[in-house]
Amino acid sequence: MNFRQRLNRASPDRETVITIGVFDGVHRGHSHLLRRLIQLARPDCQPAVLTFSNHPITVLRPGRQVAFITTPEQKADLLHQQGIELVVSLEFTTELAQLTAREFVTLLVKELRMKGLVIGPDFALGRNREGSAAVLQALGREMGFWVEILEPMLLDGVLVKSRVIRQTITDGEVETAARLLGREYPLTGRVVAGDRRGRELGFPTANLDIAPVMAQPGDGIYAAWAVVDGVRRPAATSIGVRPTFGLTQRLLEVYILDFEGDLYGKDLEVQFVAKLRDQETFPNLEALVEQINRDVADTRLALAGSGGAYVP
Repeated sequence: MNFRQRLNRASPDRETVITIGVFDGVHRGHSHLLRRLIQLARPDCQPAVLTFSNHPITVLRPGRQVAFITTPEQKADLLHQQGIELVVSLEFTTELAQLTAREFVTLLVKELRMKGLVIGPDFALGRNREGSAAVLQALGREMGFWVEILEPMLLDGVLVKSRVIRQTITDGEVETAARLLGREYPLTGRVVAGDRRGRELGFPTANLDIAPVMAQPGDGIYAAWAVVDGVRRPAATSIGVRPTFGLTQRLLEVYILDFEGDLYGKDLEVQFVAKLRDQETFPNLEALVEQINRDVADTRLALAGSGGAYVP
């Protein structure tokens, strides 16, 4: 199904107020924009988000890769949770990239019944980014929709953007990422069989198979929550190559505290709360076990009082 067919099938039941973007992470900056969108839309119009399942930069700059903070399903759920009634997800293609600004907004007016458009000051759409805020305002006066330009959100002097959050995750700064996201960064993977080294040491771990397109925290040991069958449990989480054993494969291993059970084949969500330390090499297994025990104790301390509540 191409983008024209998907727009046609959206079929809003009344006029819409729209914002457009990737919305990866649905972070606090996005929430700032969405609140204003909903305020402007109601009660007469339907608040709507037009988003993309892939990142436009990977089409505009072939070979460029972007790790995602949220899956398309997670993103849609978060948008709906914040009051967005209509979420339209398109694949960004070379055909779509070649649309002029006029052609693009004509589609939005025709297929999505767009009455208003909420954008940031640096927003642009259409071929070669020709549809700047000024151009869109002029098209709006001609075609019967209005445009509101909303200043971006600053938090502690930091511009809240997906690119910034993605970098904090990669750097292992999960507490900063959580502050910008408004919630702990979650990562979901399927539990797969490992080499059972953790079990032999007395700390059986769940090894997660993570989709390569997802952003992963940098190597180290983290205090986290693990969601098992809908129940959040404290977990010490290791990401790295386990240099003490001379290995090179990068793994994400989760030791769920005070838990016994078979997790193989299940999907497990890990919500990162704090980084405890960097990955280290130990002289022997006894030293490694001593450190793991300290990591478990530090995990309990780090998670004390952590509720993981969403803060828009």
